[in-house]
Amino acid sequence: MRIGIIGAGAVGGAIAALLARAGNDVEVTARGAHLHAIRESGLSLTGAWGESQSRMRAAATLTRINELVIVATKAHDAEEALRDNIRYLRNVPVVIFQNGLDSLATATRASPRSDVIGGLATFASSFLSPGKIHVTAAGPSYLGVTGDNDVPARYAAHILNEVMPTFAVPNFRGAQWTKLVINQVNALPAITGRSVQAVISHSELRRVMTASMRETVRVALASGIHFEKLQGLNHRRLRTFARTPLWVGQLLPRLMASRMGRTPNPGSTLQSIRRGQLSEVDALNGAVVLAAAANSSSAPVNTLMVELVHAVEDSGTFFSPDDVAARYAALTSDG
Repeated sequence: MRIGIIGAGAVGGAIAALLARAGNDVEVTARGAHLHAIRESGLSLTGAWGESQSRMRAAATLTRINELVIVATKAHDAEEALRDNIRYLRNVPVVIFQNGLDSLATATRASPRSDVIGGLATFASSFLSPGKIHVTAAGPSYLGVTGDNDVPARYAAHILNEVMPTFAVPNFRGAQWTKLVINQVNALPAITGRSVQAVISHSELRRVMTASMRETVRVALASGIHFEKLQGLNHRRLRTFARTPLWVGQLLPRLMASRMGRTPNPGSTLQSIRRGQLSEVDALNGAVVLAAAANSSSAPVNTLMVELVHAVEDSGTFFSPDDVAARYAALTSDG
């Protein structure tokens, strides 16, 4: 099957390698040294889904009409990437693998003649170096649409499920919010320069992470969201999590860390910072802040996370755990 992947980074590269390994005719877009490495030697995949070296077509933009296109750029790059490839997207199913809440609206605006499908990846993947992708933890992916016609989502899920666990879900908005809770693991590694596991093992940082997760759940509930089940999290469990004392709630990030295994997981936001790229913090923690504001409320912990990530992006200097804890303590005495 002819499949195009726009953005062959940590997520898109892993998906491209799996599809090519299964015999699909894959075309990816990439830039600079990464593009050169894929053209010269193919795409190397290591980690939880095995090892492979897969040859595939590679260019700065798509060069042909494919039967399915997957967009896996960062959220802030998505609209430009879609417009750059629009001649090959019309009337083609397009899956948008992105964090945050705006992926479907952005893609529909940029490519209105495509069947737009939302995608959420719960596997953890790292873009190690040009041409090399490492999956640190396996996990399923979830697809969905806005509206009642879920045929495109089920079609794409059937294709992807051949190479990695993929499911179509009816309540994709709820799934996006559940993933947004999970994505709260990303900000503190970017702020401190530590892996997700190292952050969660630190008592003060774990406390801050738990607070940001609980705040996210509370904002979602105030927005009328019914959480979709992802990675063992569902509406009832998350609603209970938001009501429990903070010290009890810390069991959730501990559980998430245990599922990641021993290989240090830097998180996607820290990976972007290390590569000198703009991070997705505005689409993650920033989305919570905007949703709270829409309800005439506030999200102070997520606001702090956004401010500190941008400070690291601007200065190139990480914050110490003590500094983060002090800034959090200044916000709230919630215990």
